[in-house]
Amino acid sequence: MAFSSVATFYHSVLLVVLVFAASALAAQNPLLRIANSEFGPNPSNVPFYLYLPKVLAPNPPILVNPHWCHGTAQAAFTGTQLANLADTYGYIMIFPNSPNTADQCWDISSPETLTHEAGGDSLGIVSMVRYVLRKYNADPTRVFAMGTSSGAMMTNVLLGAYPDVFAAGSGWAGVAFGCYADPKGGAGTWSDACATGKIQKTGAEWKNVVQAAYPEYTGWRPKMHVLHGTVDQILDYQNLAEEVKEWTAVLGVENVTATVRTNDIRPGWTTRSWSDGGRGEVFRATSAAGVTHDIQTDANTVLEWFDLKCQGTGCFSRPRL
Repeated sequence: MAFSSVATFYHSVLLVVLVFAASALAAQNPLLRIANSEFGPNPSNVPFYLYLPKVLAPNPPILVNPHWCHGTAQAAFTGTQLANLADTYGYIMIFPNSPNTADQCWDISSPETLTHEAGGDSLGIVSMVRYVLRKYNADPTRVFAMGTSSGAMMTNVLLGAYPDVFAAGSGWAGVAFGCYADPKGGAGTWSDACATGKIQKTGAEWKNVVQAAYPEYTGWRPKMHVLHGTVDQILDYQNLAEEVKEWTAVLGVENVTATVRTNDIRPGWTTRSWSDGGRGEVFRATSAAGVTHDIQTDANTVLEWFDLKCQGTGCFSRPRL
């Protein structure tokens, strides 16, 4: 990646951080570091940070929030309202920290991270989820992931490689699962072809990419919400179209007519929604008109999609394995 692109990317991410920080409310408890020896496997040594709200909901849900490039777990924690809202609704948050010291981006390119139980950053993060499930009697049917930029890319990876773990995802300014795959097997590799929207596939081709991550799996797939700015200067807007083709095919709704909501979430944003006959709404794609890579997340949108305000019975969840 050229230096000018790196500088632009860093500036873009910095603006995201500032937007988050300006709107964030302080969480009541500190972020906890969990030692690598306490959970595993974690082949790439992803540092594990945990937020436990003041009062846990019974069988609490889990929300995983991987940070953006040049970010940290601490920055994600202090820069989001989601941790503060956890104090209200009792869910547990996992803030993984990228082990990539060069740019703090996630490994979304290696065959290990893109394959179920094969290694990479994705397995380390899933090990964190499994630790929380065991230690805090969390709900295995209500595990969610969300992120922005590189965090959105990792969200796609987690849902694609571990459909048996996650119930839903929310990716803000990301790319399709497998778009960054490095044919040379590199971890944390930047893909100009993907970033500039040049990697384009049919829905069937994208579906094959996802299914290859876990060929034995034929079960229930997590629902997904993807959002992207129309003038994103870092990850081309074409990547939203590729995510749409991928996830509608994976979820079996590629031939369903989407419903459309204008001025959704924010003025000028348009959301298309796909439903199937049995599960209801399974996929959303939001186009943010005039928005660059500095897309501002909306905590209430995330909570609503994951149904995290719900406690007790009747909450959105995946089938129990």
